[in-house]
Amino acid sequence: MSDPFVIAGRTFRSRLIVGTGKYPSHAVMRAAHEASGADMATVAVRRVDITRQTESLLDYIDTDQIFLLPNTAACYTADEAIRTARLGREAGMSNWVKLEVIGDERTLFPDTAALVEATRVLVKEDFIVLPYTNDDPVVCRKLEDAGAAAVMPLGAPIGSGLGIQNPNNIRIIREQAKVPVIVDAGVGTASDAAVAMELGADGVLMNTAIAGAADPVTMARAMHLAVEAGRLAFLAGRIPRKMYATASSPLDGVVGR
Repeated sequence: MSDPFVIAGRTFRSRLIVGTGKYPSHAVMRAAHEASGADMATVAVRRVDITRQTESLLDYIDTDQIFLLPNTAACYTADEAIRTARLGREAGMSNWVKLEVIGDERTLFPDTAALVEATRVLVKEDFIVLPYTNDDPVVCRKLEDAGAAAVMPLGAPIGSGLGIQNPNNIRIIREQAKVPVIVDAGVGTASDAAVAMELGADGVLMNTAIAGAADPVTMARAMHLAVEAGRLAFLAGRIPRKMYATASSPLDGVVGR
């Protein structure tokens, strides 16, 4: 690929990462995943039967096509998140982890101090850590220094659909980071995904925006196209913003002037 998306030495086809919760049914989830073109999906370790002793959403994911990214959703302390990551690995899911340590039950904002602590511990245990964090350039730098394989700043609170609230923060994070930057949370519709990519994000992770849509499969397709369009626009380089109009056709040589 001319523009590969690489995390910790692994190359992915798609820059869109999808979730597995909140879908009307497992069948709809599977169809939406196919429409999204994504080849990575997050799975909450504490919310699925990872032993597969009963039917679960894992039975509806083609792991030959989609890489499973276990996450530590619903963990409120560093110790809790560390134990959950270990559980996912011991169950054979992966040594990769989308690390979440929630600091506030109402807003679901991360506990950034605990997040940095858990990142350090898990990196020492050979985990590939992708931490979900605030859109704070300082925290993102600390996470990278702690060994994170990518940083995942929120665009807006989880499930809010508000879109990118602090675009300049995302620009600064991308400018400073030496690892991939993946906007995680807050996307509501396709234009939000395109904006995230136009700001320079390397990828976008979303769940509710697709799963909660009136037609999740069609929205998944829209998100696929938006992420591709936003990436192409970023690579192409937008024109400068100007106060006044600039003629599309130059006036030099126009008859009568």
